[in-house]
Amino acid sequence: MGRIIFISPCCCFLLGISLSIICCNALLPLRSSKRFSTPGWSNNNNNKRAAAKRSAVVSVTISGTEGQTDLTQTDYVLEPIPIRIGHGFDIHRMAPIEEAGQPLIIAGVVVEHSNQKWLDVEGKYVSKGNVYETQLGVVAHSDGDVVYHSIVDAIFGALTLPDIGQVFQDNDARWKGCDSSKFMDYAYEVMTRYGYKIGNVDVTLILERPKVAAVKPLMKENIVRLLKTTHGRVNIKARTHERMDSAGELRSLSCHVVLTLERRTEEDDDA
Repeated sequence: MGRIIFISPCCCFLLGISLSIICCNALLPLRSSKRFSTPGWSNNNNNKRAAAKRSAVVSVTISGTEGQTDLTQTDYVLEPIPIRIGHGFDIHRMAPIEEAGQPLIIAGVVVEHSNQKWLDVEGKYVSKGNVYETQLGVVAHSDGDVVYHSIVDAIFGALTLPDIGQVFQDNDARWKGCDSSKFMDYAYEVMTRYGYKIGNVDVTLILERPKVAAVKPLMKENIVRLLKTTHGRVNIKARTHERMDSAGELRSLSCHVVLTLERRTEEDDDA
């Protein structure tokens, strides 16, 4: 099943050395591929002592934000602990496709489905409180991929960085309709340059309908590819809300992600 990519006319440009820029159209790495690990942290004791006097520096400049605080830069030392744990959560409204304006995209997969029984609580399409059978889409500023957003949020959380909503604000026109795989590319770049790799990822998707069992392998494949990890480190579970609340009424979907990050080794960097 193919991936629909929404392309925005927004553009961005690159500034500095060993920085990365992300925009709706592409993730554009600069020349340096060295990671953002806390300066000086290595197996060398002298480097460790020197690093204790400095702060971690991770800097990304996005067009139009010059002079503003870089939300991915810490003013404290990010200790190179062996394992970090992150949790991410995201939720979006679902609505008839004509209202949402875009399809239902989960973990990079466009979920094709038959007409679903969506509860019209406002009476927009049928009498208030009655069921409207329709194709569903997701209401969001970007493409509304709850799995990708939750993974990015979990990576940022594990690294003690601000949440995805602060880094990619939903009132910024540059992210309108943005393919969320670009956010994943960016999170991977930040994680790698801080000196970490994926330990494991556990995804819990909460979605009443449509059913996604048939496309979960495709979702997993996308996550493995974007995070440059292995199938044995990624798991996807899906559950319903037993017809309760907005999720049970097909008016929303949400996702929880718990993941671990492991310190990268010299072998990882040479791979």
